[in-house]
Amino acid sequence: MIKVYLNRKITPRVANGHPWIFNNEVDKVDGEVLGGETVEVYSHDKKFIGKGYINPKSQILVRLLTRNKADEINEQYFYTEIKKCWDYRKQLGYTENCRLVFGEADSMPQLIIDKFNDYFVLQTLSLGIDNWKPAIVDALNKIFKPKGIYERNDVPVRELEGLAQQKGFLSAPFDTNIIIKENGFQFHVDIENGQKTGYFLDQQDNRKAIQHIVKGADVLGAFTYTGTFEIHAAMYGAKSVLGIDISENAVAQANKNAKLNNVQDSCRFETANAFDVLKQWSNEGRQYDVVMLDPPAFTKNRETIQKAIAGYKEINLRGMKLVRPGGFLVTSSCTNLVNEEMFLHTIDIAAKDAKRKLRQVLFQRQSGDHPIIRGMDNTHYLKFLIVQVQ
Repeated sequence: MIKVYLNRKITPRVANGHPWIFNNEVDKVDGEVLGGETVEVYSHDKKFIGKGYINPKSQILVRLLTRNKADEINEQYFYTEIKKCWDYRKQLGYTENCRLVFGEADSMPQLIIDKFNDYFVLQTLSLGIDNWKPAIVDALNKIFKPKGIYERNDVPVRELEGLAQQKGFLSAPFDTNIIIKENGFQFHVDIENGQKTGYFLDQQDNRKAIQHIVKGADVLGAFTYTGTFEIHAAMYGAKSVLGIDISENAVAQANKNAKLNNVQDSCRFETANAFDVLKQWSNEGRQYDVVMLDPPAFTKNRETIQKAIAGYKEINLRGMKLVRPGGFLVTSSCTNLVNEEMFLHTIDIAAKDAKRKLRQVLFQRQSGDHPIIRGMDNTHYLKFLIVQVQ
């Protein structure tokens, strides 16, 4: 087996359990590397650290799978690991829809598997895990006997690994427009063309959290995507719900979801640029009992963090101005580069500029099927906040 030896000054991140090993942390590699092979990693003084897959085309040279030298990385290994993931989700109560595998948090770096009842959507975002795709599909078939498996590898990050973007069936073809149930409500999911894997499962617990504050309320939702928060609000008894999104396709899907749940009379969606209309409507003096903001990630790299923070401040300031005194703001951030402290500080600054006083009701992160590993920033990314705006 190929052996990788780390520099003498091994970073604390690797020593303390982080699975990524960068090129500049490696002293030498014994063996010919083509890319995608399983390698053994050792410290500078030849102490075993772990096994993982290697890719010389990537800045992250090695991604560790295990620190147990006895583990054989083969088809059975991936079957066992995926079965462990399923057992864990079942223990937490995520049996119908869940993120079955959450990459590094489940010790399978760059592997994402979302379970939508009997259908599975898979992403293999590095060369090493992509090589094991047949074994992963075989494991899913053995454990679940699914109705369908679909690959959503149409993401640019694969190109950093020398991989092509692609999507398609990993099972017999099936209708990729499916309906799932979440918190007792129904939603259309477009597995083939929806964002990422077709649906954002990480907010499923947070969507439950609005049930009491929306009863009898006039609700505004911005960055609605396919309307999941807004449908929840309507089903939880909101008097009226308006959702806006810049994507016409998302708005069409959201209106379909309203009809699916028979709330189209109280819940409607319109195509609009949230940055423009939030400012315009606050200037016009519009008021709502609840304003919900669920924007996409405003940054993918550290160079644009300040721009992202400015964006979060702007939309939250406008959102606060649209809330009636005593009403509620529901707001999120899904980028790990804007950490909890930055996010909450941004909300505080927005409140100060809006001349509104906030009272925190709830702060949480992503749902438990997206487990958090301390020290791995990419596993704790979602911030979800409810505040009363006075």
